Amino acid sequence: MLITSGEHYGAVLNLDFDYVKYLETLKADGLNLTRTFAGAYVEPQGAFKIVQNTLAPAAGRFISPWARSATPGYANGGNKFDLSTWDEAYFKRLKDFMMQAARRGIVVELNLFCPFYEENIWALSPQKASNNINGVGDVARTNVYTLDRNGGLLAVHDAMVRKLVTELKGFDNLYYEICNEAYFGGVTMEWQRHIADTIVEAEKPLRHPHLISQNIANKKAKVENPHPAVSIFNFHYASPPDTVALNYGLNKVIGENETGFKGTNDAPYRMEAWQFILAGGGLFNNLDYSFVAGHERGDFVYPKNQPGGGNPAYRSQMRILKDFINRFDFIAMKPDTSMIKSGRPEKTSAYALVQPGKQYAIYLFGGAQAQLALELPQGNYKVEWLNPVTGRIDKQEKLRHSGGTATLSSPSFDPDIALRVAR
Repeated sequence: MLITSGEHYGAVLNLDFDYVKYLETLKADGLNLTRTFAGAYVEPQGAFKIVQNTLAPAAGRFISPWARSATPGYANGGNKFDLSTWDEAYFKRLKDFMMQAARRGIVVELNLFCPFYEENIWALSPQKASNNINGVGDVARTNVYTLDRNGGLLAVHDAMVRKLVTELKGFDNLYYEICNEAYFGGVTMEWQRHIADTIVEAEKPLRHPHLISQNIANKKAKVENPHPAVSIFNFHYASPPDTVALNYGLNKVIGENETGFKGTNDAPYRMEAWQFILAGGGLFNNLDYSFVAGHERGDFVYPKNQPGGGNPAYRSQMRILKDFINRFDFIAMKPDTSMIKSGRPEKTSAYALVQPGKQYAIYLFGGAQAQLALELPQGNYKVEWLNPVTGRIDKQEKLRHSGGTATLSSPSFDPDIALRVAR
């Protein structure tokens, strides 16, 4: 399971961000994933009302895979880019980031591309014709990630993918995501499949190719005609986690790698994480706005109108979830609430992962006290009720069960509680 609360994707491309401090913080917080953008996309300061956005470097502090030319005129300070030349300083920084993450047991999701949501974002892209010296990219922002209207940029995309695959071939703490939120900004499915093919082709010499992720939709969608090389299907803002059940039959990892827009309090995002994982999801990444340049320990106090949450206390709650699920042999479990026969209080919802007769993980939210009637085979079980905020075991008991329905009484909870029943 990959569970984290990570920065807003600028750890490598923002030269003012101390990624070593950041990765050390994730390790100390017991988390094991980070998501970062490769540098084909960058944001202006103030975008999406994010304060001190790591994906929006200060003037002259943006580094990308492409080297700067000798020609002045890049829109956010410094010289224009040469899309035919690599920036060796960038690849040195990227590989050091990967190495520092590996030393700390952290997996990196390297997001290759991202649509240009607005004109002021496209205005900063090295791919835009006015920002490079190569005579390419004189197209609308909604045509960049197409096979037939990209203004000469497809060859640039392919070359960048092959270069990244070559440079990062030795790292085992890595998977590639084709494109962030490819359902916006004109990104075509044909182009996404082409990029997946490019990754596969570039990795053919490798004994152990890296996993590939595809970002499918906000909230939920049924994956249709999946590319055979894609192993992870990621969603954003997938609450409630209906998309897990919709796509569970793929027998691939279903992930939620971005959250937000529920205010700045911890509870909505904690409950979203527990629901997603107990519904059968394989990874969860909360978008954590407490990580900014100068506050890589994740202690930046953001304003109340920030489009999400994140802080040290929240990250401790994510560690509780990670530790809870790792106490199970979760590969052998499947989402199933049918063994809960009765006893959920009114307005209380439940998610469960089950290996019948062996192990049961149940998450309740809504508040009150439960008298759960569970269908359990005969056997001896250990029962533990966990507080998801504190990590404290509020109640535990041994259950000698002769078969049929067993009634388990929870402590009072507000708003949520987790139950572990295991042989």
